[in-house]
Amino acid sequence: MGSVFGTDGVRGLANRDLTAELALDLSVAAAHVLGEAGAFADQRPTAVVARDPRASGEFLEAAVVAGLASAGVDVHRVGVLPTPGAAFLTDYLDADMGVMISASHNAMPDNGIKFLARGGVKLADHIEVAIEQRLEEPWERPTGANVGRIGDSHAALGAYERHLVETLKHDLAGLTVVLDCANGAAHTAGPDAFERAGATVITIHADPDGLNINENCGSTHMSDLQNAVVEHGAHAGFAFDGDADRCLAVDATGALVDGDQILAILALKAKREGTLKHETVVGTVMSNLGFTRAMEAAGISVVHTAVGDRYVLESMRENGFNLGGEQSGHVIMGDFATTGDGVLTALHLAAEIVSSGRSMAELAGQMTRLPQVLINVSGVDKSAADSDGELHSEIAQIEQELGSEGRVLLRPSGTEPVVRVMVEAVTSEQAQDVAERLARVVRERLAL
Repeated sequence: MGSVFGTDGVRGLANRDLTAELALDLSVAAAHVLGEAGAFADQRPTAVVARDPRASGEFLEAAVVAGLASAGVDVHRVGVLPTPGAAFLTDYLDADMGVMISASHNAMPDNGIKFLARGGVKLADHIEVAIEQRLEEPWERPTGANVGRIGDSHAALGAYERHLVETLKHDLAGLTVVLDCANGAAHTAGPDAFERAGATVITIHADPDGLNINENCGSTHMSDLQNAVVEHGAHAGFAFDGDADRCLAVDATGALVDGDQILAILALKAKREGTLKHETVVGTVMSNLGFTRAMEAAGISVVHTAVGDRYVLESMRENGFNLGGEQSGHVIMGDFATTGDGVLTALHLAAEIVSSGRSMAELAGQMTRLPQVLINVSGVDKSAADSDGELHSEIAQIEQELGSEGRVLLRPSGTEPVVRVMVEAVTSEQAQDVAERLARVVRERLAL
């Protein structure tokens, strides 16, 4: 069997790659591994199971719940909730593990399973490996009173929403926002939380039918939100993805506010309030150079990790940092959450608008984003990208040409058979020209 776990749980085409049988087997194996690791102590183990609204999530949830209960785990089935909601409830309900069934921003036919350890934290790599090794192994099944019990936690959504609002220092009275819920897991929690906080809320794409999640909406398709904010004269708009672990924003003019700008707003706010631990924020190698400059100018150090929220989170945990994120809108506010939380991020951005008296455009303008061009070069040997001397000589020449006013990043993709060429420069034209030039060299040097 090839590797089942990817960079963020198990994901694939539902009922083809990710089947009910695999979901059941994974759940049994997870129960055994976590149990043997001592997570369950001497009492009956418990698990929280949540999902996004995809049609396939219905049968996958049934398989996961069946697998856990058959292994002697009591299950809190909490229904449709964001991934960060599942993480919060795993901790809040003192469960031994959590399971989120979602493929995040992927198209509807895909689905995925993410396991969480006690406290609502992602599993370490070696735990995922151990679960994979235990798939389909013989095991002694509990019987009678020893099988797990299944219950629906109807108060789970309200508990999560209260938690979100209680993290705010200011209410949102007088603020009008548009929320694009991606026909996903935040279609109730997002609007409810904002209304609890006192905002006037206009929702779009908040009517999931199991088939329309992420369909031309949400954080990967921002045009509807941009138009709606202008149409309704709202102060700002916020877009989530299918499982609401990321957030992008729009200012009152309809201009996009990306993850780097969001992270800059929150970092500067935390620095001002004295809550930014070690006066450091964590980004990735893809963070815009303008973000790094803005942070350094404010006396904030920036740690750059590999691309992926799991790497951001690892750096935060290992070094005691409490804020990090990605350009895509994954923002981890470690004082309030164990993972990226789109609704939480949006609430704190909205609160900063109210407390500062500044518009979203003014807040986003605290960093100047350099033009950035990304080209994915396919049909090449990405494994040779790090060792080709002539390619790296060309990169060095381009870096000298750009000087301190730009940046080059050559990165073999971890998920696709491509090499990503990213260039930042003073003008869009220069960035495009340099990126195309470097992409040609990559094709010539690494052609298969």
